[in-house]
Amino acid sequence: MEPDLGEFELIRRFFVRGDTAARDPKVLLGIGDDAALLDVPHGMDLAVSVDAIVAGRHFPEGTDARAIGHRALAVNLSDMAAMGAMPAWATLSLTMPSADSDWLEKFAAGFLDLADAHSVALVGGDTTRGPLTVSVQILGFVPHGGALRRGGGEPGDILAVSGTLGDAAAGLALLQAPPAAKLSPEADALIQRFNFPAPRVQLGLAARGIATAAMDLSDGLVGDLPKLADASGLAAHVCIEALPLSRAMRNSAGLSQARDWALAGGDDYELLFAVPASRFAELKGAADQLNLTLTPIGELHTGAGVTWSLNGQDFAPRVSGYDHFAQASTQITV
Repeated sequence: MEPDLGEFELIRRFFVRGDTAARDPKVLLGIGDDAALLDVPHGMDLAVSVDAIVAGRHFPEGTDARAIGHRALAVNLSDMAAMGAMPAWATLSLTMPSADSDWLEKFAAGFLDLADAHSVALVGGDTTRGPLTVSVQILGFVPHGGALRRGGGEPGDILAVSGTLGDAAAGLALLQAPPAAKLSPEADALIQRFNFPAPRVQLGLAARGIATAAMDLSDGLVGDLPKLADASGLAAHVCIEALPLSRAMRNSAGLSQARDWALAGGDDYELLFAVPASRFAELKGAADQLNLTLTPIGELHTGAGVTWSLNGQDFAPRVSGYDHFAQASTQITV
């Protein structure tokens, strides 16, 4: 293993990829100066989000560096997806115990491969020594006034979620208490869902102008749905039996546990939409084109708060969404 690299050599070797301005003409000045200079397209609003992930809090100690790099960007891309924004640029602040070149090579590959897949340019950042913490700021575009927001839902709107819920929470459980026997392909798929979340950027773009409200499920359905309902000034109702559960997750635990993971697990980074009933088929068609499922799970109505039912009977979730400063349903999440 090489000795620790200096900060500027580290940045040059692992995070500078040729002339960024040549790759993206909207980058007037990229990595290498005190700040980046960026040209926001005419008629667009700038969407900005930032997330930090911390070892032992958002991912287990010893997680593969490639997965950490991927996750650090994926959680931010999911915020862009929820706003219906096209991601464009990112900055990276990386704090780590030492500048290990093998670790950095894998981390950079995970981060930059996902960035390339979504045409995101890394335009700046910082590195420092300390406990492993990764903070990413992402910037994207949305037509002026066209962003999806949490508020905006209307009475009678269908509540719908992309993909399947709870898979990443099941994967985390397998990482925290691995079985004695060799992992099955289904168990490995669940772990991959935790380590390499897939942000639904294209679905978010397709939902613009169709959905009345949207957000990503970073803190679990039971924690996030009340935020959307409150922002819209409405009440929400969810039918628990409608929650989309993968076969892999149902096979890894009983139905009750699978439902708990679907309600409280947020690391799937799926999207929650409020959609007028008359336009649900249109949004579902867009999801179908992306090989994604879109499942109706309930509706918005006048009033306040969130209610739940299971096969027509009132249901009280026994789990809660994640809160960094309160007792959480899982120890590690974003």
